[in-house]
Amino acid sequence: MGSVTIAGARKYYGAYEAIHGIDFSVADGEFVTLVGPSGCGKSTLLRMIAGLEEISDGEIRIGDRVVNDVAAKNRDIAMVFQNYALYPHRTVRDNMAFALRLRRLGKAEVKAKVDRAAEILGLGDLLDRYPRELSGGQRQRVAMGRAIVRDPQVFLFDEPLSNLDAKLRVAMRAEIKELHQRLGTTMIYVTHDQVEAMTMADRIVVMQGGRVEQIGKPLELYDRPSNLFVASFIGSPAMNMLKGSVETGATPCFRLETGEALALPAALERPTPGPAIYGIRPEHLERAEGGGLVAEVVLVEPAGSETQVKLRRKGTELTYVCRDRLDVGPGDRMALVPDASRASLFDAATGSSLV
Repeated sequence: MGSVTIAGARKYYGAYEAIHGIDFSVADGEFVTLVGPSGCGKSTLLRMIAGLEEISDGEIRIGDRVVNDVAAKNRDIAMVFQNYALYPHRTVRDNMAFALRLRRLGKAEVKAKVDRAAEILGLGDLLDRYPRELSGGQRQRVAMGRAIVRDPQVFLFDEPLSNLDAKLRVAMRAEIKELHQRLGTTMIYVTHDQVEAMTMADRIVVMQGGRVEQIGKPLELYDRPSNLFVASFIGSPAMNMLKGSVETGATPCFRLETGEALALPAALERPTPGPAIYGIRPEHLERAEGGGLVAEVVLVEPAGSETQVKLRRKGTELTYVCRDRLDVGPGDRMALVPDASRASLFDAATGSSLV
């Protein structure tokens, strides 16, 4: 079984606590991403799973075995790093075979495993080349091939695409996802890129400050963020945040600080009066002929399939996304209305979701 269980995991560097009692599990064959801003602890947690960092408190299990005190080489995991970590003086074939030869496997078995991995990754024509003769994407595939030949219980990826250009990152995302579908092996993938996390994962673990903020399927996090941090981090462009208060009079509404009233989120069953923050995704704003939130266009960014419009109103910035070709420019005014069925609402003091 390639499941991974993390229970009460903590990591201290002297008096500094980098990981604060994290709990979650990864099912056998699941693809989970750890995502969050730089310094949130996601790479530290991955290295703890790998055995490259000692766990200060708590427990890590791989399958049914507690691995807290098990050396990295004996944990039956394979790790793919950001910098590829290939031996420059060895061919692709020798790089992929190196770990197998250290285990003293027979030549025929080593060749069979390397050839299988090369076929999966499309490296058959590159086996006799050296890393310096390969592109960045090809080097990353070699690094993945070196992991595949070990046939581990768990694959660990530490921001493996961050050194690639934008077009190649998109292509490699698809390759890694397809690799997971073909192998069916448990994968834990660290990234600071929430688009990578959304497009690749079965589930996402959102981290901040060494803590888990929310765990869920990509669209669950997008549609129902548990707090302001998740709402603002997941999604590009980010969710619009409007300050105001919930009013529960004869006609309950959300009253903006600037005085306008908005319909409360449809999912809010029992509104409680008080300060709150109204969240609405840029694509869930609709143009209005009259009324609505009137704002001044600051910037128009046509992106082919969609248009992004940056606006400003009474000190608040808004982003509007639509599929239409808009005939507007800086200085023009637009009226927008939130789709209340898609809106979120957060407590102004705690940042926690109210719906």
